[in-house]
Amino acid sequence: MLPIQPLSIFKRTDWLLSTVIILLAVFGLAAIYSIALSQNLGLTDLSASAGEMTGEFLNFKKQLAWLIIGLALMFFFANFDYHYLQKVSWLGYLLSLILLVLVLTPLGSTLRGTRGWFSFGPLTFQPVELTKVFLIIVLADIYCRWSRIINQFKHLLLIGLVVFIPFVLTLIQPDFGSAMVLFFTWLISFFLVTKNKWHLVFILSSIILLFLTSWFFVFADYQKDRIRTFVNPALDPLGSGYNVQQSIIAVGAGRLAGRGLGFGSQSQLKFIPESQTDFIFSVIAEELGFIGVIMVLGFFVFLFYRLYKIALTAPDDFGLFLVILVAILIFIQVFINIGMNIGLLPVTGISLPFVSYGGSFIIVMLILVGLVMNVYKSGLISRRQKI
Repeated sequence: MLPIQPLSIFKRTDWLLSTVIILLAVFGLAAIYSIALSQNLGLTDLSASAGEMTGEFLNFKKQLAWLIIGLALMFFFANFDYHYLQKVSWLGYLLSLILLVLVLTPLGSTLRGTRGWFSFGPLTFQPVELTKVFLIIVLADIYCRWSRIINQFKHLLLIGLVVFIPFVLTLIQPDFGSAMVLFFTWLISFFLVTKNKWHLVFILSSIILLFLTSWFFVFADYQKDRIRTFVNPALDPLGSGYNVQQSIIAVGAGRLAGRGLGFGSQSQLKFIPESQTDFIFSVIAEELGFIGVIMVLGFFVFLFYRLYKIALTAPDDFGLFLVILVAILIFIQVFINIGMNIGLLPVTGISLPFVSYGGSFIIVMLILVGLVMNVYKSGLISRRQKI
């Protein structure tokens, strides 16, 4: 038998997945650049000199730097044995819980009503993003080890406890959006691996009880307003319903081809709050129109298709569950973000993966993609060894 030649870095890299991620990031950079044009300048000042505008493009430059760092980390995590993460998953999970506790102390910083950041000078770090990584790895480890006995009720409680602790700590900040992402990542993944339908009854009952408890004892007034506004945004179009109303206007204003980058009235005149993060999709819809929206949605559809294909070729159960959980996490965030941009879901502060502005967010998303590429590489090697 001829010796098996090792795969080159080029051949073991999933370039289809890498390309679609980069294309989504380019759309995000274009939108952030467009938004930067109007900051403190206005549409009538677009002819200002480069020197005057340098400071206004700081967010664009920071996002570009974070993207480069994230891509480097993506390729780093794609090129080592991902089973090592399985061995240290619980240690990482414990570390993430400690950070979630510490951020609630005076060590944490409050931004936009949420005490969920650590500040290091001009830089900030959101520990819940790290929690997403280790929660996914821990759940993949649990599903891998308990796949044959997971239908027992005690295992539902044990797995639920693993998610419940970071869920509550995140809710206390209060970061309702991130807490929901953690919860639904577990919920959807659990129903993919369990066959006991009574678990559904128990969990749905628990959700109702949890919602009622949160409404009376956890939710801040502005979060209650968001839920009321979700039911009827017109109740307070200049207050709590303002974001949703302006986002819907921006999405509809783009029509087929959009108004052009830098020429969206809603985004450029600052009618859309948090336009670089929560509502970047509405900026793309207004300035690039239906064509731009279809391209972004098409890239996400292809991304999920690619994740599905990689999951099918995973060399082991841990790799399979890892890819599935990453796909679920990304899908939930895409679904929530686009849903709130078009008025179908309440505003929860969830960013659009690979597109929205944010250092911690995009770096963590790219690290997760790196883990998926690691599974892809291991699958290639495994199939070559069987030939």
